Amino acid sequence: MADPKPPTAPNASAPAAAAAPAASSSAATYKAPAPNPALRMMGLPNLPKKLPSRNWMIFWTLTAAFSGAIIYDKREKKRATARWSKAVAHLAKEPVKDPNQLQRKLTIFLESPPTEGLRVAQDHFTEYVKPVLAASGLDWEFVQGRREGDVRAAVAEKIRRTRRLAEGVPSEEQEPTGEEIVAGIRQRNGTPDWDGINGDVVIGRHTWKEYVRGIHEGWLGPLTAPPVPEAPKPEIPAEVPAETTEGEDVKKAEEKKEEEKEKKPERPPQPVPYNTVDDYPAAPLPSYIPPEFFPSTQIQFPHILGFSNTFIRLGRFLNRRRLADDIGREVAAVCLAHAREYKADTIGSESEWEAALENEEKDWPKSVWKDDKPKETEKPSEDSNAVTKLPEEKIWTKPIVMDSRVSARMRRFELQPEDEARAREIVVPEEEIEGWIKGSLRSLYRWAVSPPPPRPWSSDEM
Repeated sequence: MADPKPPTAPNASAPAAAAAPAASSSAATYKAPAPNPALRMMGLPNLPKKLPSRNWMIFWTLTAAFSGAIIYDKREKKRATARWSKAVAHLAKEPVKDPNQLQRKLTIFLESPPTEGLRVAQDHFTEYVKPVLAASGLDWEFVQGRREGDVRAAVAEKIRRTRRLAEGVPSEEQEPTGEEIVAGIRQRNGTPDWDGINGDVVIGRHTWKEYVRGIHEGWLGPLTAPPVPEAPKPEIPAEVPAETTEGEDVKKAEEKKEEEKEKKPERPPQPVPYNTVDDYPAAPLPSYIPPEFFPSTQIQFPHILGFSNTFIRLGRFLNRRRLADDIGREVAAVCLAHAREYKADTIGSESEWEAALENEEKDWPKSVWKDDKPKETEKPSEDSNAVTKLPEEKIWTKPIVMDSRVSARMRRFELQPEDEARAREIVVPEEEIEGWIKGSLRSLYRWAVSPPPPRPWSSDEM
């Protein structure tokens, strides 16, 4: 009879069961690696023993590269500005020959870039031009414009005032400016003027065009304003007065007075041009015109807007050191007061004054190049004709027109080769251009390695 319970086969899990006690014993004997005692005393955890993931590696690499490019460019920009500041710093240490004589003063011409505000131009001057001028110890004054034509009007009016004073023509309509009042006081006191070169600094291509136009208008234009054509007066139909009470009339009068008080003073209108570029050849030249004008120079003002130009703006942002070096070189030439005549037909078929900063026109918005249409005022009635206002003169979009009699007297600042070689040899210490973090670490290291100061109350010295 067969056995109802046959013998079982040897258990296959016997080796696993035998290995279980061995695994438990090895887990019991495993010890985690001891952390670094230095890190443990500082309260820091163990450093990771593997690299971050691919995504984190890409992120940290791009972040570090972009941050390094910004930091390097900022440091080199400071170095370039400091180099040119040191190149003209000796001018501030020169002794004054006559304490009663007026010192040299430059004129800075600033104007709002197309479709932007004046603050952008002021920041550009403060960042790139002002450090070099301040290091030289020179004085300067501003001629600022907020819209197209302001600089042209200011330059032309200043020249016309000079002509009226030379010809003895009284100006009945205009009151004397603050500069004229101060000049009169100095003349009565016998204060001598500066007998050297002053100079003009023009920032931007748009400002340079208005500067040239204003010089021609001032010297070649008339001293009196041209007659303004009278606009036709529209016929306003007579209104039938409505029946009102005395109380309503008093309320309306009070409301009008309040509105007049709340209104801000309007900006004075811009003077119209006294001549056009077509009048240059036939205009007579004053006999007292100086043989040479004060030299001038043009300062770069790259400014571009628009989301589609993001990469161009980013590239310029990472290369500000080159812009600072070019501007510093031009400003140093102004401070050292070396000038020459403008060269004609130097760049292709254009003269030097026509090609100055011409590449900036590519960055101007399209709205600048559109022609302004005559604006219509509000129509008093449907049957009356609208009063049209003539468009203002477009200077930025038109080419520069020069008269040979005026261009022959214009001069340009230029840096001498020996002065540039001397400036390139100047070494700017690292401590003058380093940032706050690096400067703090440097100070901390010097404090740590420096010997302690002697203590006179120490027992060793008693």
